[in-house]
Amino acid sequence: MAWVLKMDEAVEAGLVHDFDASLSGIGQELGAGAYSMSDVLALPIFKEEESGLPLDGDPKQPPFQYVLCAATSPAVKLHDESLTYLNQGQSYEIRMLDNRKVGDVPEISGKLVKSIIRVVFHDRRLQYTEHQQLEGWKWSRPGDRLLDLDIPMSVGVIDIRTNPGQLNAVEFLWDPAKRTSVFIQVHCISTEFTPRKHGGEKGVPFRVQVDTFKQNEHGDYTDHVHSASCQIKVFKPKGADRKQKTDREKMEKRTAHEKEKYQPSYDTTILSECSPWPVTSAAYASDSPGPALTFTAAQHSSYSVPESNSSSPNHQGDGTCLGINEQLQPSATIQETQQWLLRQRFTSYARLFTNFSGADLLKLTKEDLIQICGPADGIRLYNSLRSRTIRPRLTIYVCQEQPRGPRLERPPEAGHGDHSSNGAVYVYHAIYLEEMVASEVTRKLASAFNVPLHQINQVYRQGPTGIHVLLSDQVVQNFQDESCFLFATVKAENGEGFHIILK
Repeated sequence: MAWVLKMDEAVEAGLVHDFDASLSGIGQELGAGAYSMSDVLALPIFKEEESGLPLDGDPKQPPFQYVLCAATSPAVKLHDESLTYLNQGQSYEIRMLDNRKVGDVPEISGKLVKSIIRVVFHDRRLQYTEHQQLEGWKWSRPGDRLLDLDIPMSVGVIDIRTNPGQLNAVEFLWDPAKRTSVFIQVHCISTEFTPRKHGGEKGVPFRVQVDTFKQNEHGDYTDHVHSASCQIKVFKPKGADRKQKTDREKMEKRTAHEKEKYQPSYDTTILSECSPWPVTSAAYASDSPGPALTFTAAQHSSYSVPESNSSSPNHQGDGTCLGINEQLQPSATIQETQQWLLRQRFTSYARLFTNFSGADLLKLTKEDLIQICGPADGIRLYNSLRSRTIRPRLTIYVCQEQPRGPRLERPPEAGHGDHSSNGAVYVYHAIYLEEMVASEVTRKLASAFNVPLHQINQVYRQGPTGIHVLLSDQVVQNFQDESCFLFATVKAENGEGFHIILK
């Protein structure tokens, strides 16, 4: 019996020893240095592709993928969009990858697709004034483009096209079944679109966007398939390398805890999916068939500025055909506001203000308009909305000499104005001159007194001792402002037409 008890004690001691050893092993395997959640998640039981169960929320895989061969910045926080630095004028590869699974988008199998690469503004405020910003850059860099393709280095692209009206875009055809790489060159730098104040300002970010289209039933590449973009900043040559090095050195000085808040730097930049870039600039309407405002020939004629029936520079004519100096009314509808913008030569902003009524447009302040349209057009639009007119260079007053001219009875208290002995006051027409030439005087006299312009042979000004001085440009330019004249006509010597004499 004692032997049996000793055997039981020995077995129990052995089990305790084995259990302690097992616990010791577990402690060593689950130490801080050996434990990794990624290793656990890598087990087959956690892998979705080996689970054999389809996921209803699995996002659809995009048909294409575009990879910009340039490193991302390490100084970007985790939840922010990646940022890539490029050197001005340097060639960077964009790999055009076919990412389709079997059966995806079968209509483009064995066919070419068209891609448009653009460099656009990342800032929404600058997107509104893109046309003005690019025009300013164009004037400061005549003959240059914002974006070019390095054709000798590109592979698999055909029918490369650049539009002189779109300095920031290039398009080409390519076959998704073949290896395709394009090399882009960005010639503008980010600080060129930064307001100059004290120096050292941060440059504005750009976006590289790729839009891909397939053929429609008519063979035109207009059916959108896929779009993707990434955020970039462009520096002067070698500047991107220095900036990347500076960001890397800053990150190395941070603690391990701080580094966890930032994205790692990758050797390449994968463009993320986005909406297709809209065609909004009316300046490019003649080059691209975008959904810009279009009008028929009959509509165009209704918007043309009529020849004025008065010599006043602010005369707005009769009917619905108003002059260029017309004032936008708060009650104007959206369509009437669009027509007003077109007549006032704000065609490039018509699409921007598509849903604006007259009241909406009049509510915008001067600062709002400058921010949206830029300084030059913003001030011009503000002045047009407030109906600020240009003061005429010269004003003269003309009255018809004949008794049949319109006359008003002079009131007893009136003490000024030409009048006859019987108390009748003659009515004068105000003639406003902007060009200060004889032909302008002739044209406006004919309009004011309803005489056929083609029947006027000569216009004279009566000089000293009753001589007739031929009205020339120099004579008009020497008129005193607000001079008064009597308008008389005499038959021409040959009996055809008549002469006008200003007395």
